[in-house]
Amino acid sequence: MTSLPPRSSVPPGPDPDPRLRQAQLQRARGTDRLLRIAIIWLLLLATFWVAQPYLSALWFSATGPRTVTARGDLAPAEKATVELFKQVSPSVVHVFAQAAQRVSPFFAQQEAPVQSGSGVIWDAAGHVVTNNHVVQNASQLGVRMASGEFVTARVVGQAPNYDLAVLQLERPQTALRPIAIGSSEDLQVGQAAFAIGNPYGLEQTLTTGIVSALRRRLPTAAAHEVRGVIQTDAAINPGNSGGPLLDSAGRLIGINTAIISGSGASAGIGFAIPVDAVNRVVTALITSGTVPVPGIGIIAARENETAQLGIDGVVILRTLPDSPAARAGLEGATNDGYVRDVITAADGKPVHGMSDLAAALEDAGIGRDVKLTIERDGRSRTVTVKVTDISQQRRT
Repeated sequence: MTSLPPRSSVPPGPDPDPRLRQAQLQRARGTDRLLRIAIIWLLLLATFWVAQPYLSALWFSATGPRTVTARGDLAPAEKATVELFKQVSPSVVHVFAQAAQRVSPFFAQQEAPVQSGSGVIWDAAGHVVTNNHVVQNASQLGVRMASGEFVTARVVGQAPNYDLAVLQLERPQTALRPIAIGSSEDLQVGQAAFAIGNPYGLEQTLTTGIVSALRRRLPTAAAHEVRGVIQTDAAINPGNSGGPLLDSAGRLIGINTAIISGSGASAGIGFAIPVDAVNRVVTALITSGTVPVPGIGIIAARENETAQLGIDGVVILRTLPDSPAARAGLEGATNDGYVRDVITAADGKPVHGMSDLAAALEDAGIGRDVKLTIERDGRSRTVTVKVTDISQQRRT
């Protein structure tokens, strides 16, 4: 039986090519070197990522005042706005009105609330124009000038139909700068508009916008509307009332008076009484303390009552004694509520309510005749009535 030779006695195979083995070793060393380099770079990147905030704070923090960068000139539009504010702001004042205190036998007397608004210096005599609703029912009035001086004031005249009032400053020490007066007749939709006032008590606030619309109608006192009202999107808020609406030349074109807003803050729909009406009303208030109110001497039914009766027009409840309406033969409703005369037109224009009639009488003018179309018992007739000033009758 033949036996196998021991393992140790088996001759080894042939040796691999030395060059091949050397190449394999070089590739292995290269792979290891690349791996080590990648690990080192990853460690360096991780170290930099961790240290970056600290290095940035160390190298780039401004430990002293920054160098001011040269701005250059303001844009022409900016220069014009800045100059406008410098020119007009001394003519704008802050108006404070304290209501009369109410004494109650059940509660301790409390300090009456103070409401505030804006106003404009009208002339060098110290007359200030503001909204009537700002100073209505006030027992004490005060005005803070743009200089900071506080001056007491009194009411010279009020025109509720136009929501305007004129105050008289009492011995101001600050030099008065009357506002420049413009015109509202030639305004155009789209032109720039600027408002200066004291919204929420923040004095000397400038807002800008455009004239959004013209010839709006704004109701003020009962049965009266201001016509030709200016609509603007310049921000107007509570406290702007009585302040100026200006054109780009810094001239007064309106007195800001109302906004339309669901929240009570500016919604971009503000209204200003046109300066042409302001000029006329303020002149009358300074001269006589009142503004002539065109009328014919009637007491009309409320429009909601007229609508419930299904009547289109102005229902005459009664005529004032010796009034133009009474002399023209117009008759009011009977004691049992029977309607006699209804005004349906004036000078050929339909009359649907008292605002239409008031506008027609204002167009005709005090001392002139107006032709009224009267409906009585289903029949129509025309009556000529002279327009008169009823402001004194209202006051009495």
